[in-house]
Amino acid sequence: MAHSLRQRDFGTVTRLVPVLSTLLFVIVSMLPFHIPGFGLIAPSFALMAIFHWTIYRPDLLPLSAVFGIGLFLDLLNGTPFVGLSALIFLLARTAVLNQRRLFFERPFLVLWLGFLVLASACFLFEWAFVSVIQFMPLRPRLFIFQAVITVACFPIGSYLLALAHRAVPANGT
Repeated sequence: MAHSLRQRDFGTVTRLVPVLSTLLFVIVSMLPFHIPGFGLIAPSFALMAIFHWTIYRPDLLPLSAVFGIGLFLDLLNGTPFVGLSALIFLLARTAVLNQRRLFFERPFLVLWLGFLVLASACFLFEWAFVSVIQFMPLRPRLFIFQAVITVACFPIGSYLLALAHRAVPANGT
């Protein structure tokens, strides 16, 4: 009996891996690397995690968690547009979920290409949104650099998420 209780508790904890790893990626995105200007173009590790978990275990990363993670990121960033990351993450999750079959059990290059498209669309949306709110088109350079760095870091993030994924119980998908 005690063994089954421990198994159940362990199963509950492992089911939190997607949310906890995504939160950890948010925190890693905020770490100071002591590189001048890096904070403006830091990779969006959270977007990587949302992409990964939406493909492999969308049941363990619900919309409410994605929304909360986006708000948490905005509050950590101190952005004047609280909720923008939440909106972008929700749109990203929806887009990936609709195209999930294209990515599930495909070679890494297909995932990377899919993430390139997703990240480009997300940063383009962010640039356009902030430009509209500011009533002037912003220089897209910082958004482009951040997209490039995010896509370039994807193999590292994907590898770490694959390791975390091993701790999650299978759901038959």
